[in-house]
Amino acid sequence: MSRVMRLTLAVAVCAVLTGCGTAATSPGQPVASEQNVSFAVDGTTTYGTLDIPAHRAGQRLAAALLLAGSGPTDRNGDDPGAGVEPHTLQLIAGVLGRYGIMTLRFDKYFSGQTGSGAYAGDPGSITLAAFIHQADAAYGFLKSQPAADPKRLLVVGHSEGGMYALLVASSVTPRPAGLALLEPQDERLLSLVQLQTDEQLNAEAAQFAISDADAEQNAAAVKNAIAAFRAGRHPAAGGMLPQVVRSVSSILFSPVNAAYVRSDDDVYPPSRAEGLAAGTRVLVTDGTADTNVPPSTIGPLVTALRQARAAGPGLRMLPDVDHFLHLPGTAPDDQVLAPAFTAALRAWASPYRA
Repeated sequence: MSRVMRLTLAVAVCAVLTGCGTAATSPGQPVASEQNVSFAVDGTTTYGTLDIPAHRAGQRLAAALLLAGSGPTDRNGDDPGAGVEPHTLQLIAGVLGRYGIMTLRFDKYFSGQTGSGAYAGDPGSITLAAFIHQADAAYGFLKSQPAADPKRLLVVGHSEGGMYALLVASSVTPRPAGLALLEPQDERLLSLVQLQTDEQLNAEAAQFAISDADAEQNAAAVKNAIAAFRAGRHPAAGGMLPQVVRSVSSILFSPVNAAYVRSDDDVYPPSRAEGLAAGTRVLVTDGTADTNVPPSTIGPLVTALRQARAAGPGLRMLPDVDHFLHLPGTAPDDQVLAPAFTAALRAWASPYRA
């Protein structure tokens, strides 16, 4: 999550296709295939999955790069270490595949098969720029595929991946024809942390788990810690309840994450949206039950996209849908997508249908 300047480092993209190859039911008629792939960028081999729908011989397909959310979220949209495996990106790849759109999803740094890569010896030195450079390389790899149509390249990002998608859209060539920003990070990182903490404290106070005074004190303590962090000082946990310290510790109190958090917090997504190429087809989804990126914050991003003259369908509010694109009563690791979300995704994808 960091401010990304236009990167000029050369990207060595060496494609390695393994696993199942493309078969054919008749000469020159490829059937659907799922391929394990890898590409190299900045000394790290990045591993991913390339899904290619069935298509006519020589046919070029719209191709979408899928970007995962925050933390060690892997190519499928899972965080196995935390026991959360909703398969969000894998399911999205399936929806797009049924529309004849090929997809690439990959294990970013510190996730899945890719792991820490070149940052194994100094994980605290990584910043958002490295993650965006890795995503740029993935876009280049997807573009190089024989079946990919370079005029119909797409980027789909979930959660923090939505913010990544905005940054990738301004740093790759050719610019993507469309973006799908799914429950996207739409604020500075630490501003969202403050909002999420405030909402959690208010909910606990409403349930009488803590007093109103405790909620106010802890909200103020988090606000002060964020101000200290942004000013380059060491933030203090004084005045915070243990559960609040636990919820913000990886963001505010972890030396190994500090460089990344600082670089991510430098990015204000609406400002980046203003630079989007006019005519880019954009979908923004926002579930009314999303507590990670609540609907109250989405307005400035949508306004910036409108000012950039992005094409529709634009914002689609999803009733009762949460951050994992689930309906109420669905466990975080249930591998299902809300019907309202899949309908919105299909509407965005319809011009690219094979």
